[in-house]
Amino acid sequence: MNRVRIDLFSSLDGYTAAPDGSENPMGEDWGPLTAAYAATRTFRRRVLGDTSAAGTTGLDDAFAAGHNEGIGAEIMGAAMFGLHSFPDDPDWKGWWGDEPPFGYDVFVLTHTAPRPPLPVGSTTFHFRSAEITDVLAEAKRSAGDRDVRVGGGISTAREFLCAGLVDDLHVGVAPILLGRGHRVWEDLRGLEGTHDVTSEVADSGTIHVTFTRKASA
Repeated sequence: MNRVRIDLFSSLDGYTAAPDGSENPMGEDWGPLTAAYAATRTFRRRVLGDTSAAGTTGLDDAFAAGHNEGIGAEIMGAAMFGLHSFPDDPDWKGWWGDEPPFGYDVFVLTHTAPRPPLPVGSTTFHFRSAEITDVLAEAKRSAGDRDVRVGGGISTAREFLCAGLVDDLHVGVAPILLGRGHRVWEDLRGLEGTHDVTSEVADSGTIHVTFTRKASA
């Protein structure tokens, strides 16, 4: 049976990065927030195409490697796809170029649907304005026996978390203080009651916190 998974990044004071008008669409805080992840051997190989085996290993790399394992479909918000940044560009195909790093169906939540499916390389983007439970059901059918990842951004991720739809949550807590951005934990009181919680500290100082739905929940 497929599971619903989310991976997030947080600062010690509970914020994730927000767009701020800088050249980085995720905001200038995204770099320091994800520095440990970007330094891993897995990230350098998968995202940068670096086959030299450079990059960190250990716990950060283990979580980076697990990020894509067993995923059969993805759900993301309109902002993550880039519809907010390029609303009037009919040729916009997302941030990922001619071969997005998915290779399966990606369901984009947007009020501008219906739109026709958009195949880009081995990925097909589907645009939906339905209830998140309906989109999740469609994504699960597409994923088959593999998992569904809610990729973000934070508003989309929190919508699924607050609705109790997430089986596995991983948060990489960077050892920095932001004091601004989007709050990660707001309205999630009691999540430890429905999910088992573990935490591990990597050599980078990143605290990897995981929430796994209890069998009885």
